[in-house]
Amino acid sequence: MIEALFLSLGDLGSSRILGVLIRSLIITLLIFLLLGIAMGWLLVGSDPCSLFRDDYACVLGGAGSSIGAIGLTALGIWFLFPAVALGVICAYVDRIAAIIEERHYPAAAANARPLGLGKGIVLGLRSGARVLIYNLLALPLYVILLFTGIGPLILFAFVNGIAFGRDLGELVAARHGDRPSRRAWLRASRGGRMAIGAVISALFMVPVANLLAPILGAAMTAHFYHRMHVSSGKI
Repeated sequence: MIEALFLSLGDLGSSRILGVLIRSLIITLLIFLLLGIAMGWLLVGSDPCSLFRDDYACVLGGAGSSIGAIGLTALGIWFLFPAVALGVICAYVDRIAAIIEERHYPAAAANARPLGLGKGIVLGLRSGARVLIYNLLALPLYVILLFTGIGPLILFAFVNGIAFGRDLGELVAARHGDRPSRRAWLRASRGGRMAIGAVISALFMVPVANLLAPILGAAMTAHFYHRMHVSSGKI
């Protein structure tokens, strides 16, 4: 896993990888921009004071709804960014894996089966939904662990590490071998994939580094997959 990390950091300097990074960030930011616009439209005419007092009204106009939308979007970015970013990058995992393989594993690249954009988008939506569901299920534990200070951060890395490692591993493995061999690799690599997922989850909590986390995770998983096969003598 450490080897995969250093190889992936070196790959970030590739112009092709940087192109995927820029496109994925633009799409992610556009999603949150559309979310903010939708929030502003929904908040116009609403009365948030009615949630606390029945005898006092504070109906939101254009300015109030805009401020509310900005606040809710900021909250959404804090909570939803990992799920949205992973969902977007999963649509590009096939391209990232292809770039990694062409640079480092040409024999594997020649025999790979591209997933295609359509399948990548479907898998990306499924991955983003899974991350969101996992975190919603863990929400009571997040609240309970608040008093520990570091507890929610550890839980965040654990929960998202499971989701990230599973989805990225499935996407990379889908390019190679038959179904039984892919399942065998997924079973054998569970610990390593979870470790990669935990590293990526931790990076999501670091400003600026969180922008690189999804693409770094995809590159690390591709290297991890092929390094395991190299060490086992299958490539």
